[in-house]
Amino acid sequence: MKSDANPMCKAHAAPRCTAKSKRTGERCKGPAVKGWNVCRFHGARGPGKANPAYKHGMRTRKWQEMRKAINDLVRMEKEIEELISEYADKPA
Repeated sequence: MKSDANPMCKAHAAPRCTAKSKRTGERCKGPAVKGWNVCRFHGARGPGKANPAYKHGMRTRKWQEMRKAINDLVRMEKEIEELISEYADKPA
């Protein structure tokens, strides 16, 4: 049988994951992801915009800092409104 007749030949010939087991010390036998040294279970294509689990970026550090700054501004605005209303309520 010819080697190119079996479509799994390329899959079996793929480079293997370089991760090692803590328990047994053996290397992972899974195929490494193209462009990576490890398989998908051991960290290839991790978090980031290329990862399908990255939905919208609203939990990134940049956005959390932005929301904190906005919330601080809203709190200051409320304090200013309270001071203005207190001043407006005082008789002249």
